[in-house]
Amino acid sequence: MAFEVHYDESKCNGCGECVEICPQGVIEMEGDKAKWANPDECIGCESCLEVCEPGAITEVVEV
Repeated sequence: MAFEVHYDESKCNGCGECVEICPQGVIEMEGDKAKWANPDECIGCESCLEVCEPGAITEVVEV
C-alpha cells in the first residue's frame, strides 16, 4: 500500500510538529518549511494531518 500526503507549502508555518510526530521519519525540516524526504515510507497513519494547525497538510490518501 502506498500513500500520498497532500500538502500546501505556502500554509506551512515551520512549527515542525509534523516532523516530530511522524513515526516513519517521512518528513524533515528544510529551512523553515516541512519537506517530504522519504515519501515511500508513509504508512498513512494521518498523525501529521492531525497536528498541522495551519492546515498545510490537507489529506493523506491511498494511491
